[in-house]
Amino acid sequence: MEKVKYYLVNASILPEVYSKVIDAKNYLAAGDAKSASQAAKMAGISRSAYYKYKDAIFEYNGEDSDETVTISAKLKDNAGVLSALMNELYTAGANVLSVNQSVPVNSVADVSVTVRVTEIVVSLAQLIENIKSLNGVNSVKLI
Repeated sequence: MEKVKYYLVNASILPEVYSKVIDAKNYLAAGDAKSASQAAKMAGISRSAYYKYKDAIFEYNGEDSDETVTISAKLKDNAGVLSALMNELYTAGANVLSVNQSVPVNSVADVSVTVRVTEIVVSLAQLIENIKSLNGVNSVKLI
């Protein structure tokens, strides 16, 4: 099996069909198109062009890497503690991307929450302090 190589290329030098494939994929992901055929039509390409390139071309958004943080917390195994943490993130304007919680051991669960923070209305330091002050949160840190 041959190893796959990837290149990061300025889109302006590529044939227009590649950016249209990205458009079609975005239409599908956003729910604007119900099928690949509809997405290809909306993007102005043939269905065969979409299928030819869809698994080989991806949009790179370098700004996204700076927009996300992972919060690690130890939460007491009490009803509503995780919900209170999620509510605090919502109130701050953070967009939750993933949540991973372990099974509680000695009545404490490890929780890892990855959030997009581009639109938060408080500083990260204040957000962490707000989470620390929640009832049932033993510890919290950015990782």
